[in-house]
Amino acid sequence: MVTLARKLRVVDYFALGWGTMVGVGWLVVMDDWLLRGGVLGGILGFAIGGALLLPIGYVYGQLVKAMPDAAGEVAYTAKVFPQSISFATGWMMVLAYFIVCPWEAVAVGRIAGYIFPALDSLELYRIAGRPVYLPHLIIGLGLTGLLTALNYRGIRLSATFQNWTAFGTLALFVVFVSFGVAKGSPRNFPPLFTHGEFISILLVLQIVPYFMTGYESVAKAAEEASPDFRSRGFFKAIWMAIIVGILFYTIVIAAVGYVAPWRQLTGEKFMTAVAFEHAVGSRWIVSVILAAALLSLFKVFNGNFVASSRLLFAMGRRGLIDRRVAEIHPRNQTPSVAVLWVGLATAACMFLGDAILVPISEVGSVASAAGWFAACAAYYRMGPAPRERAVAVVGATVGMLMILMKIVPAVPGHFSGYEWLALGIWSAVGVGLGWRERRLATASVASDAIN
Repeated sequence: MVTLARKLRVVDYFALGWGTMVGVGWLVVMDDWLLRGGVLGGILGFAIGGALLLPIGYVYGQLVKAMPDAAGEVAYTAKVFPQSISFATGWMMVLAYFIVCPWEAVAVGRIAGYIFPALDSLELYRIAGRPVYLPHLIIGLGLTGLLTALNYRGIRLSATFQNWTAFGTLALFVVFVSFGVAKGSPRNFPPLFTHGEFISILLVLQIVPYFMTGYESVAKAAEEASPDFRSRGFFKAIWMAIIVGILFYTIVIAAVGYVAPWRQLTGEKFMTAVAFEHAVGSRWIVSVILAAALLSLFKVFNGNFVASSRLLFAMGRRGLIDRRVAEIHPRNQTPSVAVLWVGLATAACMFLGDAILVPISEVGSVASAAGWFAACAAYYRMGPAPRERAVAVVGATVGMLMILMKIVPAVPGHFSGYEWLALGIWSAVGVGLGWRERRLATASVASDAIN
């Protein structure tokens, strides 16, 4: 029986977890973060939101040690809940990972257009008032094709790519923050909050699940650990990914607020780069920031590609969706059919253009929180020691509160009509796929009985 290749180490899992978490939001939508909460509101929002994820990270660390299954949340919930719960959890997590792929494919066109303004031409159409340019589509589709081929060929190749881009991003981040902060001033910080203190932090907290999603992707590649890998390495990789993610986001928000009068720059494209250029007075730092952003984009795209394809593969293997998705390439030992489907779906979604960027972060937040809640609830039902059950309760409570923040109409920043529509469409597709597989399974059982 062909199995997935076993070639990953602890450093690979950290690069996957952290790399899948931190993308280019710190460059592309920094103005949205600061307008939501202000500098201090943004820092506290990400710090508090990230810290609240530590109990969830603990639960995932324990679960993946006990059940190193590519199905992740699907496997955990299947052990203690009905199949319908297991399927719904898995389908939401597929959304959480997959939805990032077209986000990054679109973002690379925006970054390229900032570097080479001539690329912002040949407008094909508009969605929600935002233009879709032919050069942007070509660049995004090219990157999608590259990562599809990379993941089709093998996990070691994908992991090497992930490591270089993850650690390269961190190195460039240290360079541009160090030089920029040397030119800044605390006088640039105000306003510390854009709304009341509580509302400012709350509005940022609502998007933290989306921008902190990724640490649990470690579980989706658990079957690909090298033969000499120790299971405690999963726990270390998950916690390090969360901690480094918190530090990255809080530092970059503080740095942008420190280097320039940020309120005057919120209308600028790629506000982070503009703020540092304003402080240093030279274009070279913009080049460093854009290089870091491109490396970050590549790693988060690749990481989410790995996670979504493995989860699709595992759901197919369990018969929750078409079993053909569970096919493993005999030579490359990769989930080749799932990889191709993720690549094709990403390419199709790219045609929605820039209009998908901010709404996607809102829907992705709820999808991620739903998966976290289900994993913690499953761990609680498995009956661990009292202390660990208490951690599971905290994690489940955090997950549920993050869901309620977005779906309760009375809470500022709740879902808009477009976000409910996107979530509804995805849910309907999942219900259709699940019904089809159940119908086929029933027909197969009936046929066997007759024969």
